[in-house]
Amino acid sequence: MKVIDGGITAVTGFEAAGIEAAVKYQNRKDMAIIYSTVPFKVAGTFTTNVVKAAPVLWDKDIVDNSPFAQAVIVNTGIANAGTGKEGMSYCEQEAKKASELLGIPQNAVLVGSTGVIGKHLPMDRICNGIEKLVVAKNGSIDAGHDAAKAIMTTDTCPKEIAVELELGGKKVVVGGMSKGSGMIHPNMCTMLGYVATDAAISKELLQEALSASVTDTYNMISVDGDTSTNDTCLLMANGLAGNAEITEKNDDYKAFCEALNYVNTFLAKKMAGDGEGATALFETTVYNAATKEEARTLAKSVICSNLTKAAIYGHDANWGRILCALGYSKVKFDPENVDIFVESKAGKIQLCKCGVENDYSEDEATKILSEPEVTVLVDMKMGNETASAWGCDLTYDYVKINADYRS
Repeated sequence: MKVIDGGITAVTGFEAAGIEAAVKYQNRKDMAIIYSTVPFKVAGTFTTNVVKAAPVLWDKDIVDNSPFAQAVIVNTGIANAGTGKEGMSYCEQEAKKASELLGIPQNAVLVGSTGVIGKHLPMDRICNGIEKLVVAKNGSIDAGHDAAKAIMTTDTCPKEIAVELELGGKKVVVGGMSKGSGMIHPNMCTMLGYVATDAAISKELLQEALSASVTDTYNMISVDGDTSTNDTCLLMANGLAGNAEITEKNDDYKAFCEALNYVNTFLAKKMAGDGEGATALFETTVYNAATKEEARTLAKSVICSNLTKAAIYGHDANWGRILCALGYSKVKFDPENVDIFVESKAGKIQLCKCGVENDYSEDEATKILSEPEVTVLVDMKMGNETASAWGCDLTYDYVKINADYRS
């Protein structure tokens, strides 16, 4: 497996575009399309929030009941959440418009929205945007990059990646893009994420691969503890690579899952590091835990701790906050067995040994914590399981951005 240029359009048969439709924003791209020249199988994972946006309900129905899909239409600025029956009619109007222009079935059109909850979509601008997208779409790397930019809201940069591998003697590509900066606390999964592949794989295994990957990637990030109403991750497979269809959990399936996990981990970390107002990606790796689930729970408890996030922002080696966050995770452990380290490109230092303060240099610790990517390492000394979670520091700018979000 190797990383290659591009994102969604690095995958054979997939086209994209990003255009300005003035849904909410001015002078920026705010609508995107993903289109495959042939129908694709689609898997999906969606928010666990009881309040689900209309696009989530629309897409879930297509994932569960449609034999295939062929296009995705996405807008930013307005979430089409909290819009009742009218919100579902907006999805239907989008799908109908795209269906007519692309010559594909209406139930082959997925939709996505992100932005302010409770506002209604301006369907005249949305439909005009779809017309522009259909004309503009193409398979170039630049077109994929435009689409990645067009799905951003408070993100500071587009997030995309593509990898290449060999399955059954055929070159296969997995490429994707995502957006997410605030209201990030997946369970599954707080974001919009779109991953495509030209691999031939059964729909059942496609869904299984995505659901398994989400557990250790998107579900292990948090920016602010808020689980969105619009969380959607779609995995699309058009089969154009020409490999023998993967219908069982063989070596090809394992290799595909590794590539998918690499793409999803990259996108998850990019979202965590681009949290609203963030200055640092904050990773926690818990190892020697008793079970995998306990390792995940402990790691997420640390990266979700506002006090720890604030300490990361202040470059403060306040290991007590880390130990405290482990303690309220509801995982049972002996605090007098726990070791805590911090690590970055500037070095590694042990802050806590067997539950008490280790003899360390505050100046050295501050230097390590001043890097743009910081990792907390926790040795539980209880077993052999490991898990990582990703978040970001908590800054003054997070409050500023969210205080002024609607204006």
